[in-house]
Amino acid sequence: MKTIILKIISNTTFRLLLSVVIGMLIGMFANETVISVILPIKHVLGQIIFFLIPLLIFGFITPSITRLKRNASKLLSVSLILAYASCIGSATLAAVVGYKLIPLFDIVPATESLKEIPEMIFRLDIPPLMSVLSALVLSFMLGLSIIWTKSDKIESALYEFQNLVFIMVKRFLLPILPLFIAANFSVLAYEGALASRLPVFFAILIVTVLCHITWMTILYSSAGIYSRKNPWHVLKYYGPVVLTALGTQSSAASLGVAIEQTKKSPVLRNDIRNFAIPLFGNIHFVGSILDVVFLSLAVSQLLYGTMPGLEKMLVFIPLLGIFAIAAPGLPGGTLITSLGLIHAVLGIDEAGTALMISIFALLDSFGTTHNITSDGALTLILSSYADRHEQSLNIEGQE
Repeated sequence: MKTIILKIISNTTFRLLLSVVIGMLIGMFANETVISVILPIKHVLGQIIFFLIPLLIFGFITPSITRLKRNASKLLSVSLILAYASCIGSATLAAVVGYKLIPLFDIVPATESLKEIPEMIFRLDIPPLMSVLSALVLSFMLGLSIIWTKSDKIESALYEFQNLVFIMVKRFLLPILPLFIAANFSVLAYEGALASRLPVFFAILIVTVLCHITWMTILYSSAGIYSRKNPWHVLKYYGPVVLTALGTQSSAASLGVAIEQTKKSPVLRNDIRNFAIPLFGNIHFVGSILDVVFLSLAVSQLLYGTMPGLEKMLVFIPLLGIFAIAAPGLPGGTLITSLGLIHAVLGIDEAGTALMISIFALLDSFGTTHNITSDGALTLILSSYADRHEQSLNIEGQE
């Protein structure tokens, strides 16, 4: 019995779920003094997590590219095509559903104000060595350059660095994630966001969540058909990843958990997984794009009594898929990086974008969960693609 209890307590899913419950309970009963102490803890933990993200991306993607040898450029191209096609598909689904259902909604914004968050009594900033996008580009360029120049010594050093990153994930990232999630939920509960924001746009929430489920079902079904393998052998390991994404609202912050969990999947090749999971985690924002498209239509209908024309949406969706690449690591980043595009193409003014930001904060957890969870489907497709085309990989240093 004692062994079973210890096994449950040490389970990542249980610990993350427990952190959500504890955080909500603390926030519900906390006073201003308690929250003022939690805020700097939340900030420092978040700073540590986001400091690790560029190292994590560089440490996994670059060695994986060097292992792919001649096939690196081709698999990179296939990965980018898969991610972009998936984002365009989810955005199209959101647009079709939005045009059909939003005119039927009677959406009334909430007027109840949220409780004011006290000022942070202590602030420690830990800037990352580089931005997430810089780490992504550096990984591509350095990995391909090592292949072209056959720099064996640097390649071996990168394999050692990847082992160091594995240790960072296990000893730093995973232990502090429950604390970070608990702090996030305690602040949300204290602020009243969990109680007052959810009912405000309940119809939007339900529809977007159903759209997320629909597109993930399409992706995993397609992956299963293409690979001729059961996609459940990938999806079933994403429980802890889902809880992390819900708590942090960041695909990048969930990346370490996703890498650890997908290692358990028997249908994903190790070399492809180590390459694809970090890559898709930073270019495949399928859920966030779905939210942005649906919100653009909903806010236009709410403020202006009409939705943008189809001709505008046909321009907006392809461009949005490109703009979203600059979003990794930033909660709500897809919307933030797309505000100029939303204004220029769809004509939504400052009042509209402010309303979109408010609602997006409510939906972002679900969009982030969709982002990171759907990466497993694309990784399964890429694994099968590599098998079918008999990609010859250098497995030196591979697990």
